[in-house]
Amino acid sequence: MTTPEPAAAAPKPVAPKYVPPEPVLNRQNGRLIEDRFSTWPTEVFKKRWSRPGYQRGAGMLVAIFVGLGLTGGLIGELAKRADGFYALLGSFAAAQGLPPLALDAGWIAIKVLIVLHIVLINGLWSIWWERKISAHIQSRVGPTYAGSPKGFNFHGWAQTAIDGIKLLLKEDVTPAAADKWVHALAPGLVIAPCIIAFAPVLFGDGLAAASLDIGTLYIFAFAGISVIGIVMAGWASGNKYSLLGGLRGAAQIVSYELPRGFSVVPILMFAGSLDLQVISNAQAGYWHGIIPRWFIFYPVVGQLAFVIFLISSVAETNRTPFDIPEAESELVSGFHTEYSGMKWSIFFLAEYAYVLLGSFLLATFFLGGGASPINALPFTWIPSWLWMLGKAMLMMFVFLWIRWTLPRFRVDQLMDFTWKFLLPWSFVNIAVAGLYLAYWLK
Repeated sequence: MTTPEPAAAAPKPVAPKYVPPEPVLNRQNGRLIEDRFSTWPTEVFKKRWSRPGYQRGAGMLVAIFVGLGLTGGLIGELAKRADGFYALLGSFAAAQGLPPLALDAGWIAIKVLIVLHIVLINGLWSIWWERKISAHIQSRVGPTYAGSPKGFNFHGWAQTAIDGIKLLLKEDVTPAAADKWVHALAPGLVIAPCIIAFAPVLFGDGLAAASLDIGTLYIFAFAGISVIGIVMAGWASGNKYSLLGGLRGAAQIVSYELPRGFSVVPILMFAGSLDLQVISNAQAGYWHGIIPRWFIFYPVVGQLAFVIFLISSVAETNRTPFDIPEAESELVSGFHTEYSGMKWSIFFLAEYAYVLLGSFLLATFFLGGGASPINALPFTWIPSWLWMLGKAMLMMFVFLWIRWTLPRFRVDQLMDFTWKFLLPWSFVNIAVAGLYLAYWLK
């Protein structure tokens, strides 16, 4: 008798494959780049110059650069214009019978207001530009596409202005556990030294608010005071995360201040002065009539000093990848967690002001100041202040580029990097610069 075959098990039901719904794009309040992920960047770059957007953008850039060059050529050197304006003020003061002290006080007040407005306008400009750069680098929907569809908000300019109005109207809250006086004074102690540090900054040949023989030392001395404000903000907030952020900021800024200062020692050795104007003048001329005699082109020494100074300057501004004092994933927002409204915005105004300061110092120390990079007409017609501004904006772009490209360091990596790498190499660079002076630059 045969055993019957067991009945086959019923097949398990198969769950239907999930099909996500089609996305519904909101075209009413903005524009989205619908083909960004299907064509970017390979397909776009294959035929980029056939796209109207590329052609229009290239035309606008050319028009901007030509317009700036023509405007600079018509205006000429701003230092000469400033001397003429000072002479006009002197004539007015003499006609009114005012003493020379009143003339000097008025002239100093004018220069202070100019520097102050440079810092303020730089904050608006930097925020707008950083949004543009981050949108391009990380394929974000930036201010160009998040703004008005009718063109009023051209390239997102109004978004930054509206943010400023929002911060002005935002409630200023001080925690109950905070030390109210120290909490209120901390933002001012961060921004005030930064504004003072701009006094000897060179904006063009002979164009500085104050001409100081020790300009380099002056800038480093005042820029280092801001760390006290960061520690005050962290301690006075009555918040353990803010306290940790303040302590991290102090350790980071003090640590990176050393290689930053030592990195410019070869530049001071080559120029023989701490005066920024003398340092700029020391880079005048061209090798073989072609290569600028900028310090960045000095073999090995110039490049190493430039890299160390750039990295240390990024760390000094607490920007990614050195944003350990803020570190939102660890410390919520670090030393300024308990700040809101305009107090909060002052910290970021100081950050962008220090980025601008570092950019002008890089242009002065390593890129020849206001000298033209090309020894030919019409480039030599362009005034020094316009070249200086262009070089500083190039360096600022590098600051922003680094932020949106690199991930954050760990605390131990950040400290090891400066003490075990940057600082020893800055010492080596000083030694090599001494050999240059002994055997090459006699």
